[in-house]
Amino acid sequence: MSAAPPRVLTVAGSDSGGGAGIQADLKTMLALGVHGMSVITAVTAQNSLGVQGAWELPAEAVRMQYRSVVDDIGVQAVKTGMLSSAALVETVAELLSGTDAPVVVDPVGVSKHGDALLAAEALESVRKRLLPTATVATPNLDEVAQLTGVRVEDEDGMRRAAGAILAFGPRWALIKGGHFPGDAIDLLTDGTEEHWLRAPRHDNRHTHGTGCTLASAVASGLAKGLTVPEAVRQAKEYVTGAITQGFALGAGIGPVDHGWRFRTP
Repeated sequence: MSAAPPRVLTVAGSDSGGGAGIQADLKTMLALGVHGMSVITAVTAQNSLGVQGAWELPAEAVRMQYRSVVDDIGVQAVKTGMLSSAALVETVAELLSGTDAPVVVDPVGVSKHGDALLAAEALESVRKRLLPTATVATPNLDEVAQLTGVRVEDEDGMRRAAGAILAFGPRWALIKGGHFPGDAIDLLTDGTEEHWLRAPRHDNRHTHGTGCTLASAVASGLAKGLTVPEAVRQAKEYVTGAITQGFALGAGIGPVDHGWRFRTP
């Protein structure tokens, strides 16, 4: 009998198109050699063109899924994604505060297509309750602006953004600068040390699920016992490859290729 691999729990919404959300998280975890488990917070009707509908699960359903997994199976890391409402943010933050494992918070605000995935009234709960539980918070530039009001236009702006996110209490902030022209630049910092992660920008529009994939890859690394900087470095490498191999599905934006390493000679 084989020993169980490290266990990672994703707390997020379902993407029926399979490119982001719970589906992307579990694919990433499998690709990186950990056992993925899930707490579904919402169900979306979603495809390559956008989100056609979303239905939030009751807080009690989220709580029971979480307790069912954590109390019996246990976790070495937790990743959060779409939480949609203040009630779910508060519920999940309470659960995380009682869990002895690193937490990666992806403060999902809008989808790749611009669809709102977080109620405006939930922002304060994200700031005051959810972000303080995070080992690493992974906002993109739109989410930074939504949470802090900081508009990032250059690398100095990324430093200001990181400082504003860290003020809410996470141990590390990973500011994703993927919307900049030129190289894809991210900044990881705990307020003392800085790690700039750069990768060539690939001419591929099929990038659905990038944020979910990166956060799940970081959580997978932490579950394996990597330091935060090393977990983020390896996650960036994995996501860069997945973006390179992203493929067309449907009539809109296709997903990154979570299985690219299995298909690359």
